[in-house]
Amino acid sequence: MSSDDGRKGEPLTLAQIAKRAGVSVATVSKVVNGRADVAPATRSLIEDIIRRYGYRRQKAAGPAALLELVFHEVRGPYPTEIFRGVQRVAGEHQLAVVVSELRGRHTPEQDWVAGVLARRPTGVVSVFSGPSDEQAEQLRSRGIPFALVDPTGYPDSDAPSVSASNWSGGLSATRHLLELGHRRIAVIIGPEHALAGRARLDGYRAALDMAGIPIDPDLVRVGDFQIVDGLKHTRDLLRLPEPPTAVFAGNDGQALGVYRAAVEAGLRVPEDLSVVGFDDLFPSQWLTPPLTTVRQPLADMAATAAGMVIALAQGRPLRRRREELATELVVRESTACFRG
Repeated sequence: MSSDDGRKGEPLTLAQIAKRAGVSVATVSKVVNGRADVAPATRSLIEDIIRRYGYRRQKAAGPAALLELVFHEVRGPYPTEIFRGVQRVAGEHQLAVVVSELRGRHTPEQDWVAGVLARRPTGVVSVFSGPSDEQAEQLRSRGIPFALVDPTGYPDSDAPSVSASNWSGGLSATRHLLELGHRRIAVIIGPEHALAGRARLDGYRAALDMAGIPIDPDLVRVGDFQIVDGLKHTRDLLRLPEPPTAVFAGNDGQALGVYRAAVEAGLRVPEDLSVVGFDDLFPSQWLTPPLTTVRQPLADMAATAAGMVIALAQGRPLRRRREELATELVVRESTACFRG
């Protein structure tokens, strides 16, 4: 390597990357900062050089004292619990928290990456979403660590992640209803692309299988973790020739919809229809009757992910790249013995 290409083993400067790529320093700067106005072939060439040799910023430009917290959407109590957990850890390390929303998307658009690269936070915590492979490589090559909370799919082996024990949560919810004598147990789960929803459904299936009860496809409904899912699907379920006597909802929002559908049909919870939710978020314990649900430690999950990001930013190895926190069945008054 020539003297103006940097010493062996050291990352390259903007000028050195530009020389290797045969482009202007301005073009390299656009790629480094995530700008979209660069030809794909040129961007790929520059990214490849950065991956191979690294990129050395000017000494004055260190990471900002920020943690970037990214939600696929900000709605309901779920984001509040996540924010509390990240804020707790960020405060301990004198970091501020920047919140951004992907407007319902589970993979960020390029303008989000550009913003992150421009802000240069200490790290990123991505919730129910995650960067694409290319975006993840951009973050890594700029020295911005990230961790996923409640990832929608199986994360890349290099991406640290934190989730809840969704399978055992689905198992315990369904077992609880079986122990109360219910056999016609419906499930309303989240979107099929969501890892958490699939795991909760698998737990439901496992509980029925262990009890020797065949799974009735008519009792398995797929929603989008929204209140309207519980309402719409329960209306349909209650019209079946053999309607369910109990419903396991994929989250507390869907359970709210189940309550509404039961009232519309003139049914009482839990006397005529038992209901179990998932999350234990406000206002579950204040519903009438208070909701039996599976508690998921969202704040602790978020705090764990924030701790991972900070450890990586400080150059410390992680004990584990996959963390799974325990769920807990919280029995309240929305479930009762089957009266058949």
